[in-house]
Amino acid sequence: MLQPIAPPANQGNPLDTIRGVDVTNKSAVREAAKEFEAVFLNTMLQQMFTGLENGGTWGKGHGADAWQSLLIDEYARSISEVGGIGLADSVERELIALQEGAK
Repeated sequence: MLQPIAPPANQGNPLDTIRGVDVTNKSAVREAAKEFEAVFLNTMLQQMFTGLENGGTWGKGHGADAWQSLLIDEYARSISEVGGIGLADSVERELIALQEGAK
C-alpha cells in the first residue's frame, strides 16, 4: 500500500523512495517504482496548482491549503495507480537491470 505523500516542502529526495529496495523481490520493486512515480507526480502537480486563487474545489479559509494538498496527493496516487505516465515502468526496469548487473 502506498504511503501518504508529504507536501513538497517536507519531501526529501524522491530517490529515497527507491533506496534500500530489495531488488530480488519483484513486488517490492514494482511498489517502490509506483511510489517513486507518485512522489514525482505529487511534486509536479503541486507546482501546477501554485499561484491559483483561493476558492474553487478546496474553498477558502484556514484549511484550504491542507485540502488542496490532500486533493493533489490523491490525484497523484490515482494517476500512478491507473498506469501513470510511464515513469514507474522505467524505474522498475532500471532497478531490475541493477539487480541483474550485480549478479
